Amino acid sequence: MAVDAVLIAGPTTSGKSALALALAEEINGAVINADSMQVYTETRILTARPTDEDTSRAPHLLYGHVSVNETYSAGRYQAEAAHALRTTRESGRVPIFAGGTGMYFGVLTDGLAIIPAVPAGVREVAEVRRAQMGADAFHAELAKRDPVAGEKLRPSDTQRTLRAWEVFEATGRPLSEWQQEMSEPLLTNMNVARFIISPPRDVLHQRINHRFDQMLTAGAMEEATALESPSPTAAKIIGLRELRSAAEGTIPLEEAVEQAKARTRQYAKRQMTWFRHRMADWNWAEAQELSNILPLLMDAAA
Repeated sequence: MAVDAVLIAGPTTSGKSALALALAEEINGAVINADSMQVYTETRILTARPTDEDTSRAPHLLYGHVSVNETYSAGRYQAEAAHALRTTRESGRVPIFAGGTGMYFGVLTDGLAIIPAVPAGVREVAEVRRAQMGADAFHAELAKRDPVAGEKLRPSDTQRTLRAWEVFEATGRPLSEWQQEMSEPLLTNMNVARFIISPPRDVLHQRINHRFDQMLTAGAMEEATALESPSPTAAKIIGLRELRSAAEGTIPLEEAVEQAKARTRQYAKRQMTWFRHRMADWNWAEAQELSNILPLLMDAAA
């Protein structure tokens, strides 16, 4: 039986996008983004988004459709991915989700915690309170309100401690309770092939270094310095902060490049940790040559 959808996850530079495109050409598929950074319009180079040549070879959905000035959430991804899934299947194509954001794959296979929207003012209050109290005291206060979050999160985990604090402040319930109430997965009752592309670590590091050098040649510096007021989520794009610092003369370009490469390697490590802990039952493809992996994907989709 042919699959209803194919999921291709992997750390940055693992080659998942190229594999998804090659598979799409073989099985009449459409590639749907599952990467939180590749949604942004103005950062094609820095986020290694598919090129115009790529998108001419097969349909690509949910890439580069959000301004860096907007805050993008898993909830918004859920709604947009549901629409992309439906339109792709209605067109007679096979949906191929590709990316490196584990949470987005969770939306597809496990559902999403149904958490009410938090007013913007509550986040602002949380940020001021943390700045005034300090990270440790703020974490201690959070632990009194939400012991599960207090035990799970480190004081230095700024975004997650703020999130847990603001949810309790806005709803009166711990975030951990809300997270137990999940929406239905998008791929419920579907035959799904799931793959994680996992090259050897030394190969992955070589690709990371090489790709950032290619980004610089392609205009990553110009792209980084052209951005104005990126949202907190877009500001996490690796290389953005480092290249802007170099452009401002704060650090030498060579140092900025090395910092960006090191951050990318650290990010890839975090991605792999997520995959191992939460997606261990997926099919792991560890072949060094991507051409050796494509037949596995094609067999699974047949």
